[in-house]
Amino acid sequence: MRTNRIRTTALATTALVAALSLTACGGEDKAMGTKAAGSTGTAAPAATSTEATDTADATAQPDAPKAGAPDTQTVPAGGKHAGGNGNGAGNSKKPEIAPNVKAAASIPACTTANSTVKVSSVSRPINHLLLTVTNTGSTDCAAYHAPFLRFDGAQAVYPTYDGSKPQSVVVISPGKKAYAGIALLGEPGQNEPVKSANLGVIMVDKNNQSKGESTLKLPAETYTDGLGFVTYWQSDIETALMY
Repeated sequence: MRTNRIRTTALATTALVAALSLTACGGEDKAMGTKAAGSTGTAAPAATSTEATDTADATAQPDAPKAGAPDTQTVPAGGKHAGGNGNGAGNSKKPEIAPNVKAAASIPACTTANSTVKVSSVSRPINHLLLTVTNTGSTDCAAYHAPFLRFDGAQAVYPTYDGSKPQSVVVISPGKKAYAGIALLGEPGQNEPVKSANLGVIMVDKNNQSKGESTLKLPAETYTDGLGFVTYWQSDIETALMY
């Protein structure tokens, strides 16, 4: 009986020592961050060097431009850079002015000596005529102000419509033309229209002084009541007839 008890005690002691050894190993595995045998949990892997690099790249700010690298500018549609070809903002260069509207202080006036005038009817607008002056000379001439008009030798000149004054004097190159519109009638019922046969056209200089008169035959059935007007000289027909 004693022998059996000793054997049993020895077996129990051996089992206890084994259990303690397994417990110690389990604790050591946890301390090392590894999975114990038979465990269902998964330990988080340590970040590799590649993952660390990707994370840093994701949070990094864009690189600053290198010293000396040219900047890129976006030009708005229809616009110019400052300091462009003379038409952009910030430029000191003045834009070129078209020949037919440039300042004409030193250009001689269009007169009966270097130009001809004619009068013609138009379909639109109604009760209007078109006056055309053509440069017949060999150099530029300026169509200053508005022409003075006289219907059938009237003493008073026809009214001028000041609202038609262009921004610049119209300069006519040799062989080219300028235009003025003539409104024949004022408000209906104010004056009785009178049939006219002839038109006197007086060109003027930059001081609005007479430079000769041309007498033109008016289109048939031309009536005026003295309440119409003539426009300033214009560079195109559309503008001359828009008033």
